[in-house]
Amino acid sequence: MDYFEESLHLHRYLKGKIGIRNKIDVRTKEHLSLVYSPGVAAPCLEIQKKPEMVWEYTMKNNCVAIVTDGSAVLGLGNLGAAAALPVMEGKAMLFRRFGHINAFPICLDTQNVDEIVETVRRIAPVFGGINLEDIAAPRSFEVEERLQDLGIPVFHDDQHGTAIVVLGALINAAKLVDKKLEDLSIVINGAGAAGIAIARLLRCVEHSNESVCTPVKDIIICDSKGIVHKNRENLNKAKTKALSFTNLNNREGDLKEAIRGADVFIGVSMGDLLTSADIQTMAKDSIIFALANPTPEIMPAEAYKGGAAIVGTGRSDLPNQVNNVLGFPGIFRGALDARAKQITANMKLAAAYAIADSISNPTRDMIIPPALDEIVAYKVAKAVKEAALKDAKL
Repeated sequence: MDYFEESLHLHRYLKGKIGIRNKIDVRTKEHLSLVYSPGVAAPCLEIQKKPEMVWEYTMKNNCVAIVTDGSAVLGLGNLGAAAALPVMEGKAMLFRRFGHINAFPICLDTQNVDEIVETVRRIAPVFGGINLEDIAAPRSFEVEERLQDLGIPVFHDDQHGTAIVVLGALINAAKLVDKKLEDLSIVINGAGAAGIAIARLLRCVEHSNESVCTPVKDIIICDSKGIVHKNRENLNKAKTKALSFTNLNNREGDLKEAIRGADVFIGVSMGDLLTSADIQTMAKDSIIFALANPTPEIMPAEAYKGGAAIVGTGRSDLPNQVNNVLGFPGIFRGALDARAKQITANMKLAAAYAIADSISNPTRDMIIPPALDEIVAYKVAKAVKEAALKDAKL
């Protein structure tokens, strides 16, 4: 099947993949008087007296805004707000399908941080959570950081959703090769939103207690110019900050130098960067997560030829698909159920372990649940809700 051509036909036929439906059928005067005037005045007045009642009387309790500026759409780049809409519609479908959450695309015709932040603040009363999507780094970092006081969870899925699912997969992969997380040296290729968020989570940057989160031994981040190290000039703020918890020995060189002796390679960059010869330079029983789409940094067959023990990609037609749909529906479901004000570090960690625990007997070709496994979202939601409620008591 030609997915590109068939997708065009489908989108043209549907003219939008999502819609809004009424929960009751308005057919009588009584119905009209209850859902609109005069009856609707009662919940309005109740909410005015007690603002928290908006969670009881409106859609806010189960509604998420999917906010984008269209600056980093899939692997396609800066396409703008209108061209991002098909992706946001698809995201909304996944929220509904796996998390039973109503989600609505908000595609903003601006790529100005102040304007994005101001717009989200003004629309926030309608929503129980904000999912930031396809916003380029480093702008995505600033937008998310500035909205953490909103009183509802604000979560950039390209950062944290990716990091959570990667950690879930790595937990099981490490078990299979009989290595401990704390002994792993890791190379991440891609210093954008996903790469830096993965590094933060794997190095337990947001956790002060190592009994709660076990940091990996070391991480080297690479970008298009090679290893990110302290002697490099013109690093942006995000990369400079990342050096406080990565590349502890300040290694220099290119990607091929970085992976020498490494236990794990995580690619969130572009395709066809590595060969089997490169994999041979890594540590024994190496783990490869080549997540670039549609072409991975290295194809599984080539990685196995070089001696890799486990390989995952971002593709649905290959084993071990590391897909964010395993994370965000359950994460937001749990956050909404707990009425959490933020997605905390403990909630992220709980989600990752719930994903890993969804596979009772991991194998080389099954270190992570299939993307369409409906049970995963329930397990993630339960774990995230419990973590959120525990955090609320601290």
